[in-house]
Amino acid sequence: MAVLTITKDNFQQEVLNSDIPVLVDFWASWCGPCKMFSPIVDEFAQENQGKVKVGKINIDEEPDLAAQFRVMSIPTAMLFENGQVKETLVGVQPKARLEAMTK
Repeated sequence: MAVLTITKDNFQQEVLNSDIPVLVDFWASWCGPCKMFSPIVDEFAQENQGKVKVGKINIDEEPDLAAQFRVMSIPTAMLFENGQVKETLVGVQPKARLEAMTK
């Protein structure tokens, strides 16, 4: 499964109504650390197909979602389970940290 682009239009369906956990990466194109984190998130998505859904939210295109979840620094990764934020990580994280968060 490819990494999903999450917008306000599909957030409810893809994240809140998902029957599996969803890892959401809040990022921006101008953010250097986000560029470092993106391939880690992509690799995590490939290795966890069917177990965890992975999506990315561009905070410049979706400022309302960033504000709703009080994203103050990027990259921020949030794990949603049953429509609720289970865990939040801020900054570039190793893939092992993403895996630990989804166990």
